[in-house]
Amino acid sequence: MQIGIFAKTFPGTEPLGVLSAVRDSGYACAQFNLACCGLPSMPNALSEETIAAIRAAVEATGISLAALSGTYNMAHPDIAIRRAGLAQLAVVIETAAALSIPLVTLCTGTRDPNDQWAHHPDNGDPSAWADMAAEISKALELAEGHSVDLGIEPEQANIVTSARDARRLIDEMGSARLRIVLDPANLFEQATPAQARAIVTEAVEISAGHIVLAHAKDRHGDGRFATVGQGVVDFADFIARLRSVNFDGPLVTHGLSASEAPGVAGFLKALI
Repeated sequence: MQIGIFAKTFPGTEPLGVLSAVRDSGYACAQFNLACCGLPSMPNALSEETIAAIRAAVEATGISLAALSGTYNMAHPDIAIRRAGLAQLAVVIETAAALSIPLVTLCTGTRDPNDQWAHHPDNGDPSAWADMAAEISKALELAEGHSVDLGIEPEQANIVTSARDARRLIDEMGSARLRIVLDPANLFEQATPAQARAIVTEAVEISAGHIVLAHAKDRHGDGRFATVGQGVVDFADFIARLRSVNFDGPLVTHGLSASEAPGVAGFLKALI
């Protein structure tokens, strides 16, 4: 397993500076975001100069890019906004292909019109799933044309809330390009350590063979997110469970400050 971090944990709008901070904090790879180039995360276009700058930063630092963020609200109630997001996703997928980044991460969305990470009571309506699935299908056409995988992440506020939901979507799509990004802290809201361990264990078992990337974020028992090692997630057990299903991909941390990054790198390396 490689230890990685969200690149946008570190301030800066120049890829070389950001990836240098990733390396200097003790990480081997990063989940990249185009905000690290001074652009919107989902831009309408990308210049050859920007792609060249990212490529040069990767070569100079030795940091591999495990994934590129391509999140937009795939269940937004306004179809025009979904269409705009899909067009931007096409730019992100093309960028990933140009940089040999194997994975683009998605957001399965919410009916909340203002925040793609906010729960909405209509998320459970069959129409929300249908709209999201239609977006995933279009995204897969783009991804398959560029030999890039897409990662969906079970998230309590989104349409896909669980590993079981993620497997259902993968089965519906019937594409090997659709994979799972598994974040243990996004599988529950409030839990005791024992409850969290049971939830995470089940999710790993359900996701076995489909996990392309694991996240390392923690959560306090009362629902607040926490830096790795400070909440109720048992990361030693999580890593052991991942290994038991033959996952050997990147383990990428986020939800922490830049100053915490070296300590978290040491914590995760000790567990690996």
